[in-house]
Amino acid sequence: MVQNEAQIEKLEEIVQLSILYDFYGELLSNHKKQIFEDYILNDLSLSEIASEQGISRQGVHDIVKRCTLELKEYEAKLSLVCKFQSIKDKLNRIKNIVTDTTNTHDFTSICNITILADDILKEL
Repeated sequence: MVQNEAQIEKLEEIVQLSILYDFYGELLSNHKKQIFEDYILNDLSLSEIASEQGISRQGVHDIVKRCTLELKEYEAKLSLVCKFQSIKDKLNRIKNIVTDTTNTHDFTSICNITILADDILKEL
């Protein structure tokens, strides 16, 4: 059970790092991007990357750690992923309200769409 939880946490971390990379990856140097992509996105081992890049396994590990910290720092400062998720959630709520309104012909919930739209505009 503990091993499964550790595996799930590892996968969640990889997903989170992939999302951060999608938003902020272009801010990394080309060398760092290549190593980070190989490790996180392409699932290569530290040894495989080290051999390919001509650096030590420890060097690859250090670069991956630095990239992880940089990406997390960008998110802490800019909050683009958080804003994106918030807007996505609000748009899903709007979609559900429209579907419910269409099915029930109860238009009293239309003001909720206006409130959500205003919230989205404030975030942008």
